[in-house]
Amino acid sequence: MEISTPSYIFDIKAVKDRIAFIRQNLDKGIRVCYAMKANPFFVEDLIDVVDSFEVCSPGEYQICKALDVPKDKIVLSGVFKEEQDIKNIVKECKDAPIYTIESLSQLNLLSQVAKDNNLVLNVYLRLSSGNQFGVDEETVKKVISNLNIYSSLHFLGLQLYSGTQKKIEQVQKELDYLNNFIKSLEETYGVKFEHLEYGPGLRINYFESEPDFDELGQLQALNASLKQFSRFKIQLEMGRFIAAPCGEYHTKIVDTKFTNNISYLIIDGGINQLNYYGQTMAMKPPFIKASKTSGDLAHWTICGSLCTVADVIIKNYPLYDAKIGDELVFLKTGAYSITEGIYLFLSRDLPKVYKRYEDGKIELVRDTINAYKINMRGEN
Repeated sequence: MEISTPSYIFDIKAVKDRIAFIRQNLDKGIRVCYAMKANPFFVEDLIDVVDSFEVCSPGEYQICKALDVPKDKIVLSGVFKEEQDIKNIVKECKDAPIYTIESLSQLNLLSQVAKDNNLVLNVYLRLSSGNQFGVDEETVKKVISNLNIYSSLHFLGLQLYSGTQKKIEQVQKELDYLNNFIKSLEETYGVKFEHLEYGPGLRINYFESEPDFDELGQLQALNASLKQFSRFKIQLEMGRFIAAPCGEYHTKIVDTKFTNNISYLIIDGGINQLNYYGQTMAMKPPFIKASKTSGDLAHWTICGSLCTVADVIIKNYPLYDAKIGDELVFLKTGAYSITEGIYLFLSRDLPKVYKRYEDGKIELVRDTINAYKINMRGEN
């Protein structure tokens, strides 16, 4: 199949192999939760591969519903849970999902909706890491000391997610902190938690300039730190670490020029569709596969098609015999580029999305979407 550009190709074999690699280096019984915000296009292929899906919005829930994701594989998260959405989801899913609590108002909402439906809902209390997400230690203590008020909720345990691209030393400190905090809660209030959901935020190398990174060692160190929670049902929430290596962004050179002693190369994509965590002012070279590996070598500043000086992908990048029509493939774009790009800027079309399957077959799963139709008055 001819791949038109700009477009994404998401590799299904690669993402399944990735999860197998993660499981092989964790103790048996540790559950893997896929944070679908990283790339919702992987969800349908992972239904039988991961243990659960983190769902953070009504739209993500609708994707799971359309794909028949089992209700007991849903962890309903998110800092904003609208009352009507919760009522609808509880009506449809009942007590099958796990519901996370990010505030006292969410706690009261879930408690009341559960009572109204004569249900006991399974919940996690999300512990804040010092930002707008979750609740602080004092609020956790307040809730735990008044569990009798919330008889319609079954508090399974705590959830903590503190960010991404973390060093393993930070992960280990967080897990030690969690263990001590949970012990203090159990000793003080006589509770016994059953679950721990933790987002380790393990690192991914996105740039050629970064030193080689020992992913295996990182996983093994994480597994060693998790042993202190052996009596818990542990669930690891991962998105970037699972999806990032399993996608490519394909784009073509559409123009070249030499301006003020700089060689510019214009591609048919841009920063509206290509997003790397930690890419600062186009100074870090991402992993790129060029269509030519020999010929005249020159250094190019690669820019996208947007009318903004911010649309610079990488400066001073070496390419052989670069010409209009050549294809460039940006690697490690399986996570977040598909969802975090400023898609509607300049009304550029949204790119095609392809999947590559285990047998090598490539399928178009989303055609081009005309952004201009979104950026104008719609039909009432």
